[in-house]
Amino acid sequence: MEALRVLNLGVRFVLELCALAAFGYWAATIPAAMTMRIIAASSAVIAVGLFWGAFVSPKARFPSGRFGPVVLGLLVFLGAAALLWRRHHTSLAAAYAVVAVVSSAVLFALPQTSGSRGGMLTRASAHRL
Repeated sequence: MEALRVLNLGVRFVLELCALAAFGYWAATIPAAMTMRIIAASSAVIAVGLFWGAFVSPKARFPSGRFGPVVLGLLVFLGAAALLWRRHHTSLAAAYAVVAVVSSAVLFALPQTSGSRGGMLTRASAHRL
C-alpha cells in the first residue's frame, strides 16, 4: 500500500508539471501579439502555481482538508485537459484526464499516513516520532 501511495504522489507531481505546461501552452497560443502571448503564458503559469500552493499542495497555505487536494487538484487537471482539447490535442487531453481521474481516486482511496499531511511530515508530527 505504501509503494502505491508513493508511486501515486510521483504521478501527481508529473500531472502538476503537465498542468502548468498545458496552461502555459494554451495561453502562449492565443491569437494575439507575441508580447501579449508571453505575458498571458507567464501569468497563467504563475496563477495556477499560486492556486496550487495556496489550496492544493500538501503544505498549502490554506489547508482544505481531506477532500481539498483531491477535488481542487482534479479541477486543475481537468482544466488543463480541457485547454489541451481546445487546442486540438484530443488524444493527449483524453489520456491526461484519465490519468488525472485515476490518480485522484487513488489519492482519495488510500489512507493518509498518521501524523502526516499529504504524506509529508509536519513539524508537530516530527516531534512525536
